[in-house]
Amino acid sequence: MNSGPELTTPRLLLRRWRDTDRAPFAALNADPQVMHHFPATLSRAESDALIDRIEAHFDRHGFGLWAVQHTGTGAFLGFTGLWTPAFDAHFTPTVEIAWRLAHHAWGHGYATEAARRALEYGFTTAGLPEIVSFTAVPNDRSQAVMRRLGMTRDPRDDFDHPVLPAGHPLRRHVLYRITPDRAA
Repeated sequence: MNSGPELTTPRLLLRRWRDTDRAPFAALNADPQVMHHFPATLSRAESDALIDRIEAHFDRHGFGLWAVQHTGTGAFLGFTGLWTPAFDAHFTPTVEIAWRLAHHAWGHGYATEAARRALEYGFTTAGLPEIVSFTAVPNDRSQAVMRRLGMTRDPRDDFDHPVLPAGHPLRRHVLYRITPDRAA
């Protein structure tokens, strides 16, 4: 894979993707618990294609969804980073902060720790004026991370995700926002 910006936190390395990440990422994407708030789990081919899109995003924008590795154990934990959504909504074009961690990595504060570092990069290095995050209404765990990051929600910004059909249980999404002056 490619070289590029690496970010560190006290426990984590946020780095570009390696071929050795493909198998654990596919396992993460095939886990029904991890993918509970997504329309479906991903096959190995779909997971690999996602890594390829992430790497292309880095090449195009200079930032993306970093692979997250625990610095103490070297374990691959998932991803956290910055992404440009490809759908049209009242708040696009925009950059979102997103994360997806393996189930074994939940409950340790890794998502918040990695996301704080990605926000810092987005505001200080990439010079972004605002970063958003969104998730399906029932995804309380991700909303809690958004609040811990200092992101705020105006219910008037909530939206129906345009790639999900009417009536889909995950279609309604909440939108959180943060600006550089609010980032911790």
